[in-house]
Amino acid sequence: MDKLKLIIRREFNAKVRNKSFIIMTLLAPFLMVGLMFVIVYLGKANDSKQKTIAYVDLANLLKDNKFEDSESVKYEDLTKVGIENAKKQTDNENYYGLLIIPKKDSLELLANNIQFFSQKTPNMEMVNILEKKIENNLRTKKLQYLGVNVERINSARIKSEIKLSNFSGEKSSKFINKIKIGFGFFAGYMIMMFIIVYGTSVMRSVIEEKTSRIIEVIISSVKPFQLMMGKIIGNAFAGLTQFAIWGVLIVILLFIGSMIFGIDMSEMQANSSVTSNQMEMVKEMTTENNLQMLMREVWSLPWTTMLVSFVLFFLCGYLLYSGLYAAIGAAVDSETDTQQFMMPVMLPLMLGIYVGFVTVMNDPHGLVATIFSFIPFTSPIVMLMRIPFGVPLWQIALSLGLLIATFLFIVFMAAKIYRVGILMYGKKPSYKELYKWLRYKG
Repeated sequence: MDKLKLIIRREFNAKVRNKSFIIMTLLAPFLMVGLMFVIVYLGKANDSKQKTIAYVDLANLLKDNKFEDSESVKYEDLTKVGIENAKKQTDNENYYGLLIIPKKDSLELLANNIQFFSQKTPNMEMVNILEKKIENNLRTKKLQYLGVNVERINSARIKSEIKLSNFSGEKSSKFINKIKIGFGFFAGYMIMMFIIVYGTSVMRSVIEEKTSRIIEVIISSVKPFQLMMGKIIGNAFAGLTQFAIWGVLIVILLFIGSMIFGIDMSEMQANSSVTSNQMEMVKEMTTENNLQMLMREVWSLPWTTMLVSFVLFFLCGYLLYSGLYAAIGAAVDSETDTQQFMMPVMLPLMLGIYVGFVTVMNDPHGLVATIFSFIPFTSPIVMLMRIPFGVPLWQIALSLGLLIATFLFIVFMAAKIYRVGILMYGKKPSYKELYKWLRYKG
């Protein structure tokens, strides 16, 4: 145990005292916060400039229901000047684009021959707004052609909204699901990024000591299992220290930056990218009753379970994959030789993210999501995505138990590769060779 502590302390000190580690620890938060402010500034600068869209309506489609100007878009009718002159004027006056609605014999032909001209690729949200407006006008024209009373149809439309609540009578909202999904994806990505960054750090450390022959001296007094565990845990502590410093510095820099520049970080999303449905949801949630309900639901989330589970799955997931990375480092002589072994290690991580996106978002308690939350190589990501939606404690305990058991098994198997691989030089190992190392009993 004393030797393990010495190795952990040595790995931690060697990592945190490295110049590149110190520079990135201090510089990265400034770069990340600076990038956030640049995005906000560019988004506000883009929104502050009103776009002008000209249109030529030869079919009189917009006669009764014209485009309405907004703070970000202004529409100009150039129907009287004709198509060619409208193109020249649009180009000369640097308009955002030109919409041409030709005259056709039928509404079906008209719908398939509308064109939009622009110098640059148009914003797809803008195109969707134009298409929706045109589709509404075409539908109105079609109903009039069929002799249907449009006003009666419009008056017959009734908006329905399903109220969510549990069996105890407490009301719920759709917006809270977005918070749950957001937490799950944040936790999943944090684990994946931590494993990739600091797992490879363990692998490089093993390769460096192996190629420098220092390992031959160390291994004479320390067991391979202790040396490998020390490297894994030491790098984990260094990584967690760096993440903690980043978190504190980012919060401080965001607060100072928002105070100095007067930028609200909630404006990260440009107004032009917000759909009408999202705007309606925001308006609904800003009422006092809905805000109270939302805050009550946020506080009612299983925060203790979520945070404790995040720490446990975060550490156990890292330890599991770091054992694999350490084994890869012991098996090869250089980073260029690691490629054949990296893909099998990365696939479960990518699979966990994919399963989280596809299944947990739609059905967090479904069979696929549940199974993958028990598989140790995907459970650190998938289970954390499921927990905000309410997972029984026995499932969390079972998943965590399987993860720990697999970690111990991986460490045991990796140590067998480690004790043989660290003394092998000049030979590129194959999977067949690794199998022989696992069976070695010397």
